[in-house]
Amino acid sequence: MIDYLDFFNRYIMTGLELLMEFWFFTGFLQKKGKPIYSILFAVFEAFVLMVFNLQGILAVLVLIVCLMAAGKQLYRTDFVSAALYAVVTVEIMALCFGLFNSLSYILFPIVFEKNAEIFSYVSAVAGNIFSLLLAVLCYRIIQQCCVCEEAVSRNYIFMILMPVLLIFLASEYINENIYGNTVTIEQDGLISGVNPYQMLLMQALGAVSLFCIMFSYKKLAESFRQNKEAALLEQQTHSLNQYVEEAKLRYEKTKSFRHDIKNHIMVVKELLQNQKTEAALQYVEGMQNLTEDLSFPVSTGHPALDILLGNKLGIAEENRIEIRCSLVVPYPCGISDIDLCIILGNALDNAVSACSRLSDEKQKYIHVAGKAQGDFLLLEIENSYSGRRMIQSGTGLANIKAAVEKYQGAMEIRTEGEKFVLSILLIIPQQSGSISHQAG
Repeated sequence: MIDYLDFFNRYIMTGLELLMEFWFFTGFLQKKGKPIYSILFAVFEAFVLMVFNLQGILAVLVLIVCLMAAGKQLYRTDFVSAALYAVVTVEIMALCFGLFNSLSYILFPIVFEKNAEIFSYVSAVAGNIFSLLLAVLCYRIIQQCCVCEEAVSRNYIFMILMPVLLIFLASEYINENIYGNTVTIEQDGLISGVNPYQMLLMQALGAVSLFCIMFSYKKLAESFRQNKEAALLEQQTHSLNQYVEEAKLRYEKTKSFRHDIKNHIMVVKELLQNQKTEAALQYVEGMQNLTEDLSFPVSTGHPALDILLGNKLGIAEENRIEIRCSLVVPYPCGISDIDLCIILGNALDNAVSACSRLSDEKQKYIHVAGKAQGDFLLLEIENSYSGRRMIQSGTGLANIKAAVEKYQGAMEIRTEGEKFVLSILLIIPQQSGSISHQAG
């Protein structure tokens, strides 16, 4: 019976623990785990533990190092995040087994007089199964409530890692020096030199502290992401305001030029009537230079968008990206200049970035189209992209979505081979009050 129990604990339960730890470790890293990786890791780790006869805290440290190496090499995660989640993964398992060890020490005196041997066998088997199920529950809670998609800076991760390591060392000290040693059973069934209630309280406090630390880490990461997005949005708003001001300035110059055009025509007419052809040509050339300063590289009918598109598409042309623009937007159109610039500015930034990642042999293009139809404004930005990268909702797309939702609109993203298409529908407000409210 003892041989079967030893085989069950050393091989079956150890293998299940390693499989579970690797699977949830990849989940904490926000990576898609592969069953074959989990099996290979469990086999490799079990082989290392048996060959080198590693036990106690040394075996735990080797397991943490192997998890960190797997996260770094297989999933290309950063070293500090891999270290944090490796320690958390191993620590949860250790705390779950420690909690049941404390419970078994409390229950042992109760059943000691009836059949201590049977209780020992049942406790060993049921305890391992119960501990594994409890570990799965803890893993799922941390995965749902405490794991964040964005990583914070290294300094903040070190702040989280230090208390986690302290809990880890305290738990391993208890397992190594109390549960790991040969125990002496008194005549009444009590364990000599061990206060199981105290140990249970310490293990429970360690588990609760670990959950609190990881929840704080998630909140810290969310705050870090929000601050970063706010800074980017503030910078973007400043740039868009510059586009709007430049557009207004150009239109004021155009208005002034139109006012003076009669005088210019009269001067040219007088010069020609006096047969001063050369002077007339010089004057016309001066007028031509003036009109070039007033002209827009892109003409949509909307002053702010003309400036924005001229800037963004100029960057695209410098990167040898084919440009085609057939966008016509009435001015004013009921949608604030800032919101329109946020939508098209982020869309074009993403398009230029996607085209820049293509090799020189690939066709690089950006097509911008759109027009107003009744109470709707339709926009479509199409660009080439690799076709292999997954589309993730970053800050740019999030800003576009937020601006679209202000106007009860909709956005659609679709990919067709090596073509990326962003379609946007905006509902044009009809009341000036709602327009000013949304613009604000």
